[in-house]
Amino acid sequence: MRFHHRQHGRHERRECGPGPRGFGGGFGRGGWGRPEGGGGPRGRRMFDGGELRLLLLKLIGEQPRHGYDLIREIEERSGGGYAPSPGVVYPTLTLLDEMDLIAETRTEGAKKQFAITEAGTAHLAENAAVVAALFARLAELGSQQARTSGGPIRRAMGNLRTVLQERLGDPEVGADTLHEVAAILDEAARKIERL
Repeated sequence: MRFHHRQHGRHERRECGPGPRGFGGGFGRGGWGRPEGGGGPRGRRMFDGGELRLLLLKLIGEQPRHGYDLIREIEERSGGGYAPSPGVVYPTLTLLDEMDLIAETRTEGAKKQFAITEAGTAHLAENAAVVAALFARLAELGSQQARTSGGPIRRAMGNLRTVLQERLGDPEVGADTLHEVAAILDEAARKIERL
């Protein structure tokens, strides 16, 4: 992640892509949020379309699953750091079904459940190394979430959020103060990056 200064005291944050350490987002939801739906507000998706297809196919290969179960399982394996949106997951399931890699199975209730086909199992075998790397990325994200979600980091982020809400919520705060706050946050980010 690199922080660049723009004219007139404004600051812009540019996020690197979602490599092994570039997961976009930050803490909590919203502006400081995790990469919901596949990516941060300015970053690329956590997984591209082909990678997400392999992730879903592998999970369905473990046991038949429906869409919500897949979202929940990925979120759990990433330690809550990543949850693909239904708007990404369900079209991907439709594509996998059209490719004959999965097939809908009969279940009780209205939810569609999918099971892997022989072609899907063969496709997973052909892409075993890629699948292993994708799940390693999920596990690493989960490990990162576990390290940063509690203790002193959570306390410090809570303090920062409270101070920002109180200070910047004041209607009398001027543009100069806003620029100073942005400069402080950018400098903190640069210091953390250099650790």
